[in-house]
Amino acid sequence: MSKIETPRPIRGTQDMLGEQALRFGHVVATFDRVRRLYGFGRVEVPVFEPTAVFARSLGETTDVVSKEMYSFEDRGGDSVTLRPEFTAGIARAYLTEGWQQHAPLKVATHGPLFRYERPQKGRYRQFHQLDAEVIGSGEPQADIELLCLADQLLRELGVAEGVTLTLNTLGDGETREAWRAALVAHFGRHRGELSEDSVERLDKNPLRILDSKDPRDRPIADAAPAIDDYLSAEAGAFFEAVTRGLDAAGVAWTRNARLVRGLDYYRHTAFEFVTDRLGAQGTVLGGGRYDGLIEALGGPATPAVGWAAGIERLAMLIDAPDSERIDVAVVPMGDAAQAMAGRVLADLRRAGIPADMAYKGNMKKRMQKADASGALWAVIIGDDEVAKGEVALKHMVDQTQSWIAADRLVETLRA
Repeated sequence: MSKIETPRPIRGTQDMLGEQALRFGHVVATFDRVRRLYGFGRVEVPVFEPTAVFARSLGETTDVVSKEMYSFEDRGGDSVTLRPEFTAGIARAYLTEGWQQHAPLKVATHGPLFRYERPQKGRYRQFHQLDAEVIGSGEPQADIELLCLADQLLRELGVAEGVTLTLNTLGDGETREAWRAALVAHFGRHRGELSEDSVERLDKNPLRILDSKDPRDRPIADAAPAIDDYLSAEAGAFFEAVTRGLDAAGVAWTRNARLVRGLDYYRHTAFEFVTDRLGAQGTVLGGGRYDGLIEALGGPATPAVGWAAGIERLAMLIDAPDSERIDVAVVPMGDAAQAMAGRVLADLRRAGIPADMAYKGNMKKRMQKADASGALWAVIIGDDEVAKGEVALKHMVDQTQSWIAADRLVETLRA
C-alpha cells in the first residue's frame, strides 16, 4: 500500500505557533486596546466581495487589480474577489448597510487579506492588517486623530523608535489637476529616457512615476515639478492645520514631498510610517485621505480618511512577548482524585484563574509538566485529600505546601 502524501501549505501562507503566534496576538490586542481609547468601534466586513468593488476602488490599471487579486467566478456565475485591502469593503458597507446615519463613522478592524505576489520577508499572499477609518468627516481633525492613533499604537508596541512618520499633501481637486498636467508635460519631454513601466504609467497614472525605484527614472522624477508650486490656498491651509495639530499633540513628522497616491480620488493628506529595521526601508503603516472613493462606488461625495498596517511586519519589530502561562497546575493521583480534579479545574476557570491539568502520567511526570508550564501553584489531590475534601496547595517557587478545604481553594488563591 503506497504512503499517502501530506498536502503542503500554499506558497505565501503561514502557520503560527509559539512565539510567532504570541507576537501576532500581542499586536492585535494592543490595537484593540488603543482603538477603544480613541472611540473607534469594531467593524466586520466579508472576506470576499463582488470584483467590481475592488476594480473601482483600486483602479482597473493598477497592479493589484490586473495582476494580484484572487478573483474567480462562483457557482452562480458572479465574479467575486478575496479582499486585497479593507477600505473598499468598508466603503461599500457604508453605502449598502445605511451606515451614513452614523457619520462621521469611526471604525477599525483587522484580519486576513489576499494578494498574489512574490512572497518575501514580512510579505505573504495571505497576510493580515490592522485598519482604521473615519468616513464622513472633511475636517483636518479627522486626519490628526488617525495619525495620533497610529503614533500611540506604535509607541505602545514599543516600536516607535526607528520609525518615522513621513507626510505629504496631495492637494484638492484643483491642485491635483494642475500638478498632474505639469507632471505629464515634464515626463513627456523625457519619454525616451523613462523605463518601460513609467512610459506606461505616463498615460495612465503619471503620479506613480514619482516613486519609481528604477535607476533610469530617478533623475527625471527627482527633477519633476513639486506639488507646492500648484497648491491652492484652501489645500495649503488644510495641510497646515494637519501639521499644526500634530505638533500640538507631540507627534513627530517629516515632510516627503514625493509621497504620492496615484488614484484620482485621493486628496490632501498622505502619510507613511517607515523603518529600515526590516532590511530595506519599508512601510509599516500607511494611509491618506480618499474623499472621492465613496463617489466612485456610486454614492454621494463623502470625505474619508484611513490607514492600514501590516500585522506581520509589526510583529517582527516588537520584543518577544512573555510566554502565556497558567497560574495553577492540578495534579491528581488515582481515579477518585481525577474526578475531583475535574471539579477543581472547573471552579478555578469559572473564577477566572488560568488552570490546567496533564491528561495522563504518574505524579512525577505530572509535576514535571506542572513545573514546565510555569505555574505558580500546584494543586495535588490523592486518596487522602479526596476522603477529607481537601487539596494540597504547593508553591512551585519556594516549595512550601499546605492543606486547605477544596471549597476554599479559589478564595485562598485570590488572597
